[in-house]
Amino acid sequence: MSEPSRKLLIVEDDEGLLNQLRWCFEDYDVFTAEDRVAAIAELRRHEPMVVLQDLGLPPHAEGVEEGFATLAETLRLAPHTKVIVVTGNGDQQNALTAVGQGAYDFYEKPVDTDTLKLLVDRAFTIAELEAENRRLQFQVNESPLDGIVAASEAMLAVCRMIEKVAPTDVTTLLLGESGTGKELLARALHRLSPRAERPFVAINCAAIPENLLESELFGHEKGAFTGAHKQRMGKVEVASGGTLFLDEIGDMPLPLQAKLLRFLQERVIERIGGRQEIPVDVRVVCATNQKPDDLIAQNLFREDLYYRIAEITIDIPPFREREEGRLILARTILQKYCEKQKRSLSGFSEDAIRAIESYNWPGNVRELENKIKGAVIMADGKLVTAADLGIAAGDTTDETLNLREVRQRAESKAIRVALTRSYGNISKAAELLGITRPTLYDLLNKYDLSAEGYSKKAAP
Repeated sequence: MSEPSRKLLIVEDDEGLLNQLRWCFEDYDVFTAEDRVAAIAELRRHEPMVVLQDLGLPPHAEGVEEGFATLAETLRLAPHTKVIVVTGNGDQQNALTAVGQGAYDFYEKPVDTDTLKLLVDRAFTIAELEAENRRLQFQVNESPLDGIVAASEAMLAVCRMIEKVAPTDVTTLLLGESGTGKELLARALHRLSPRAERPFVAINCAAIPENLLESELFGHEKGAFTGAHKQRMGKVEVASGGTLFLDEIGDMPLPLQAKLLRFLQERVIERIGGRQEIPVDVRVVCATNQKPDDLIAQNLFREDLYYRIAEITIDIPPFREREEGRLILARTILQKYCEKQKRSLSGFSEDAIRAIESYNWPGNVRELENKIKGAVIMADGKLVTAADLGIAAGDTTDETLNLREVRQRAESKAIRVALTRSYGNISKAAELLGITRPTLYDLLNKYDLSAEGYSKKAAP
């Protein structure tokens, strides 16, 4: 059986040669593509360590423009991938150009399979050594909670939960809006656990088509379905000994939810087309940006599966509720991208600080990071401005620190909430507020409010 991590993508439009190469590399996990669009799709889905690519690709197979474009896009999306370009006989100049643009190596046709196998095997060995080196460097340079800025009380509470839950094998559900850092916290759970030296395997249940998701999770046997040319391990099996992160689990199809429930209960899987039960020891962490109760009510999510995955539930607050930590996180991200872009910026201007603190941030931390990343590139002066961040004046609400204004705003809000809860009943509203009826009437006059709009007649 082949090593599950040795994924090879072959990009070749000659069907005869493609079949020959597929047979030649049957010991690897081989994926194929005939043009640039298919190649990039396979690259995104399978993340191969090595790509074997012809330079002459359709629609202009006689030229090399499409091949170079494919090479450039591959290296942009996956800079650590080893790309071996295959060129025509005597076309050494284009081969050298490809290497100069970032290709790992080249090979000239006609194909000698033994030589090509040596090249590919060496590329895998180098890629694996580099990946291990990056992993070790990451462990040396980062603490388990690096990247998580917890300056607000809500995020401090989340981090305390992460630290308590991590040493256990309890199945954990992370709830939070898109962009709040669910995968970052899942990785922290893994790095703080006894499984830290084993794999962390993530799969986005919303990003993979329904007909492919079962194979991605549980794997398949050779011949299980059309295109299943060889046995393949699924993500659950690959994660054995480590942590399996199921992102956007709320989008998992109902039939697959039943199979996941069986795995969580019995800790065994069956590959598609197989009959052998395979025991798997893995810690499961799930995440969703949806409300499980709503999904259950709509019969889109199994209630028994919910209780199985939510042995511990961690609610991640949206960025707009982390008021105390906004500027601290923004400065941390600014420093990160200044180092990456080799820019020397002193910080944020006054209007940028006001924008960060008052903007609603519907895209959460991901939106903040994207805006700062762009601002580092666009900033002309030493300070990042609100214009650099792309936040217009109309996008923010000017908040004041003046205590009189803050007190008045809070007082007015409390009165409106009390009137809403009491359906405009002055006596009940005054009781909720802990004041007398005359005092409430005075406050209604002060803030130009009326109880009539909150009456039961007006209630829906």
